Amino acid sequence: MPFNIVRARQLLQDAELQRLFIEELGWEPCRNSIKIRINESDYTLNALAEKKGFVAWIYKSPDNTLPDHNTRLKLDRKLSETSFEHLIVFITNDHTRQSWMWVRREAGRPLRARTYEYQRGQAGDSLLQKIQHLYVSLEEEESGISITQVSGRARAAFDVERVTRRFYERFQREHAAFLDFIKGIPVEDDKAWYASVMFNRLMFLYFIQKKGFLDRDQDYLRNRLKSMKERHGRDKFYSFYRYFLLRLFHEGLGNIEHPHELESLIGKIPYINGGIFDVHSIEENYGKDIQIPDNAFEAIFDYFDEYDWVLDPERSQRNPTGREEINPDVLGYIFEKYINQKQMGAYYTKEDITEYISKNTIIPYIFDSARAKCRVAFEGEHSIWRLLQMAPDRYIYPAVKHGIVQQNIVQRDDTHEDVGAKHSPKFRRMLRPYNPYHNKNHCRRKLPPVCTMSLNARNGINLRLQNMPCPQKSGAR
Repeated sequence: MPFNIVRARQLLQDAELQRLFIEELGWEPCRNSIKIRINESDYTLNALAEKKGFVAWIYKSPDNTLPDHNTRLKLDRKLSETSFEHLIVFITNDHTRQSWMWVRREAGRPLRARTYEYQRGQAGDSLLQKIQHLYVSLEEEESGISITQVSGRARAAFDVERVTRRFYERFQREHAAFLDFIKGIPVEDDKAWYASVMFNRLMFLYFIQKKGFLDRDQDYLRNRLKSMKERHGRDKFYSFYRYFLLRLFHEGLGNIEHPHELESLIGKIPYINGGIFDVHSIEENYGKDIQIPDNAFEAIFDYFDEYDWVLDPERSQRNPTGREEINPDVLGYIFEKYINQKQMGAYYTKEDITEYISKNTIIPYIFDSARAKCRVAFEGEHSIWRLLQMAPDRYIYPAVKHGIVQQNIVQRDDTHEDVGAKHSPKFRRMLRPYNPYHNKNHCRRKLPPVCTMSLNARNGINLRLQNMPCPQKSGAR
C-alpha cells in the first residue's frame, strides 16, 4: 500500500503523530521514555515509533513555549547517547505548533540542525513531502531494510543540501536563459560574469525583501517592476533595468543619503555596505550599452517565487505556502560554483563563523559608542561592569557558560562558578567580568575595535581576553 498523503495530512493536523508513524509510515510502536536535565530544567521525551533502531521522539511543552535552538541541540546531543539515530518533534501542549528537528552529524564538523515548522491551520504539504521519505512498505520490510537505509531516508527528507542542489540545477538553466536577454556586452565571458552579478544581487534582495527591509514590501521587486511598466511602458527607454534597478543598486542601496526624488522612486530602503551594489567594472566598461528587457526579470522572479526565502531559518516565522525553503547557504553554494576560488581568494563563510565574528565586533562597538555618550556609566563603583559582576548569568551567552554543542565534545551543564572551581586559579581569573576597555592600546581606527572573550570550539571552554590585530600592523587590507 503506498503512502496515503490524505490520511497523513489529517493525522498531522490533529497532532496524532504516533498514529502517523505507525499507521501511515509503517513504523513499529515504541514505548521508551527518557528524562534529560539541561540547565537545571528537566525535559521528558517519549518515543513515538521506531524503525530498525531509528527512533522518532516527541517532547510536549507544558507551557506552550518550545525550547530555544541551543537547548534543542543539547537535548539532541544527550539523546544521541542512548538513541544515536533519531529525530525529535517539539510540540506545544495545545498542539497548535510543531517543530520537527533532524540533526546532521559528520565527523569533525559541528552539528547541523534542520528544523521544519508546522502550525495548526496549515495544510502541511511541504512537511508531508519530507515525511513521506520515511515510509516503509510491506515489500521493503519483507526484503529487509537496515537502520542505515532508514537514516539515509531521513537525510534525504530533511537535509537542506538536497534542496540546494536542486535549486542550483535550476539556477544553471535560468542563468543560461538570462544570458540571451543581455544586450550590449559583446564579450561572452563578460556577459556570463554580469549575469552572475545580477543573479547574486537579486537573490540578496529576495532575502531582505522577505524580511520587509525594502520599503516594508515583501514583494518589493515584482511590485516595482509592475509599477515601472505602468508608468513608462514595457521595455521602453525607461525599462525596469535602466530606470529602476541601476538606480536602486548604485544610488540607493550603495549610498547612505537618498534625495527626495530618489526616495519617491525606490521608497525607504537601507544602505548595504560590502560592495555588492557598487558600480561593477563591467558596468563601467559598457555603460549605457547594456540593455536587459523586462521579461528577463519576470522570468527570474517567477523562478524565485517558487521558494520561501528565509534569512534566518532558526528564528523566522514560517509562512503556510507549502514551498521549499531557501536560506543563505544557497547563496554561498552558488557563489562558490561560479567563481575561481583560488584565483579570487573568495570562499563562503557559514553562519557559525560569521555569528562569532559579528558578536565580537558589533557588541564591543556598541559599548564604544555608548561610552562616548555616557562615560560615567562605564566608570566607578556603579559602572555597568559591576552589574555584570553581580549577575553574570543575565549577561553572558549560554555558550560561554556551558561550552559548544559539537560532536565528540563533552557538554558542560555546570554553572560558570562550578566550572571555574574545577580549574586552576589562572582559569578562574579569566572568568572575571569582561571589560573591553581593560587594554587601553587596542586599535582605534574607523573600524570598531575588537577586544573579545573568545571560545575555543575544538577544545571546549577556553575563555580569554583577546585583542584582534590592527589591520595596519598585520598587513591585512
